[in-house]
Formats: sequence, C-alpha cells, structure tokens
Amino acid sequence: MQKILVINDSSETHAQIREHLSQEPIELHSAFDGQEGLAAAIAINPDLILLDVEMHPLDGFDVCRHLKQDSATLGIPVIFLSGVSSTEDRIRGLELGAVDYVSKPFDLAELRARVRGALRTKYLMDLLARKGMIDGLTGLWTRAHFDDRLASELAAIARSPRPLGCVLADIDNFKNVNDTYGHLFGDEVLRGVAHALQEVSRAEDIVCRYGGEEFVILTPGIGLVGATTLAERAREAIQARSFAHDGRTAKVTCSFGVSDANIAGFTHLVHAADAALYRAKHGGRNCVMDARDAA
Repeated sequence: MQKILVINDSSETHAQIREHLSQEPIELHSAFDGQEGLAAAIAINPDLILLDVEMHPLDGFDVCRHLKQDSATLGIPVIFLSGVSSTEDRIRGLELGAVDYVSKPFDLAELRARVRGALRTKYLMDLLARKGMIDGLTGLWTRAHFDDRLASELAAIARSPRPLGCVLADIDNFKNVNDTYGHLFGDEVLRGVAHALQEVSRAEDIVCRYGGEEFVILTPGIGLVGATTLAERAREAIQARSFAHDGRTAKVTCSFGVSDANIAGFTHLVHAADAALYRAKHGGRNCVMDARDAA
C-alpha cells in the first residue's frame, strides 16, 4: 500500500483530506508543522507528500527546499496545497521541485485525480529504479538502459538506415567541486547538469547518466551535425547556470565529444565519442569536439 504524508498546520485540513481520500488504497500519515514533517518524511519514506504552503515558522517552500536538498527525501514527489493561486508562487514551488499544485478549498474530484496521477508516476519510477533503469540521483536513464537502447537502435538502423548520433559529456574539474564545496553540493551540480541536458534535448533523445560525472545522449534520426548542435546548446546552458546549495553558489562547465554511426561505424559509436571527449578535455575544456576532430 502506498503512503501519503500530509504536512499542514490545520487540523481541519487534515480531516478534509482524510475524508476525501478515505476510499483510496493508501496509508495516510499526518504532520502538523514543517519540522515535524521533515522528520516524518525521513522516518516514513512516503510515496507522496501533500504540503501546505502557508505554515509557520517553516513555510511550505522552506520545507520543500529541505526535502529536495536531502538525498534521503529528494525523490519523494510533493504536491503543494495552497489558497494562494498567484502565478509567481506556483512557479516558485515548481522550480523548487514540486510536481503539482492543488488549490484550497479542495475539489474532491481534482484532489483525487492529482493524487492518483502522482502516485501512479511514483510507482512507475520506483519500478524502473528497481530494474536499474533510472538513476536515483538525477532521474535520468542509467548506463544499463543506455546499453539496451544502443543495441536496439543499432539493430534498427542495420535494417533501415537512418542517422544516429552520440554525445558524451563530462563535468570539468568535478573533483574540485566536491573537494571545495562538499559532496551534497556536488550532487546538486549533477542534478542541475542532468536537468540542463534534458531541457535542450528532444523528446526522442535518450539522455542517460553514464557514470560518475559523465552523461551520454543518443540522438535517433540526427547525425553528427545535429548532435553537435545539441551538444553546443547544452554546453552554453550549463555554462550559464548557477548552482546553489546551503547558501553557496558556483558555476561549472562541461566538455563534450560527439560521434555518429555513419562516421564511427556501428561498433565504434561510443568509442569515437569518447575519443572526441578526450580531445575536448585536453583542448582546454568547456568545448565540443566531434569524431572528425578526434580522427
């Protein structure tokens, strides 16, 4: 049975939620302020948190920030409960990592639908994670999934030729980031880079964490030129981003190596991208090299 934690300082709201969700196959837990909610999230490890925005002394935004900064709770989806419906507040909550908003007073059908949707997504993500297909830190596909997709994409283009690009990315001087700012900050950088890669990629691209601070993108349907353009957009997006954790901020860069199946051949696609990445690392970092550069 999936577990829901309600963090709200109103006993009346707790009662309303309990009544509205009484027919759902869930286990409902309650916390009545932010600190109690943070402790309960770690102790219970719920599948979903319903979090009120207007609380004191810690408001919902502060609680969500703490949840997303803790590796033990960052993967728990959060739905904000709020009587405030300003666009700015909604954007703020979503940027902090919430998955949805439900306005008060509650509409029974809406509350149930949003809770069911969030729990369904959490179940599927957990299922993929158990199969080793989702990286727990970044939410990207794992190396195992990449290997499976690479094999299937190569088999498909062997039957019906089409372009296939490969982009390898590596965070520059990542050890220095961990040594200077700590591993929690390093985790925030990994998540931020992963998010930037997803933002610039197409829906059909396969974006994966390859290992450590290295990422890989398969680009079905586009070859070297298109994949290089994607890598350059990603490089610029990461360079422009500021990373923050616990009051400290920093900037990082990434180096990129790009190849495609036409130039590298089926069996050397990743090897050629890795060789190009090596050239990028030794050519000054924060740049994009392709398989022709590495030849």
